[in-house]
Amino acid sequence: MKHTISVLLQNKPGVLSRVTGLFSGRGFNIESLTVAETLDPEVSCLTLVTRGDDMIIEQITKQLHKLIDVIKVTDMSELDYIEREMVLIRVKAEAHFRAEVLRIIDIFRGKVVDVGPKSYAVEITGNAQKIAAVIDLLRPLGIQEIVRTGVVAMARAKKR
Repeated sequence: MKHTISVLLQNKPGVLSRVTGLFSGRGFNIESLTVAETLDPEVSCLTLVTRGDDMIIEQITKQLHKLIDVIKVTDMSELDYIEREMVLIRVKAEAHFRAEVLRIIDIFRGKVVDVGPKSYAVEITGNAQKIAAVIDLLRPLGIQEIVRTGVVAMARAKKR
């Protein structure tokens, strides 16, 4: 089962290396990893996606808590949360395909961020399913390059 884990940690050299080392040392895979500082420049938020049953995820969170620079670990999969990812896609934009590319990008609320003589670079933001759908639609038109950010996640606001 897929789990999105959010880790607040001290923004110090070597901390990210210790977190990823914990995963590789135990044979766990990281499918997605995103990290950036928070409102407090001394604290970073690391968001990672991994797979495992409840026992493996519990082991991962316990091991993360043991790392000295880790402040808080949250398995977002246990909460009601929002997740987003951004993708940049360079797609062929030859004359007979340009309108179709623009139509697909518009449907997915994306935008063209670079125009070349034979290609467009487009930006799409959304959940993994939305990004997979736009890639599937653009693939027959000629995708030349894809770059993805990885998942970021945040708990939804409480209703009361």
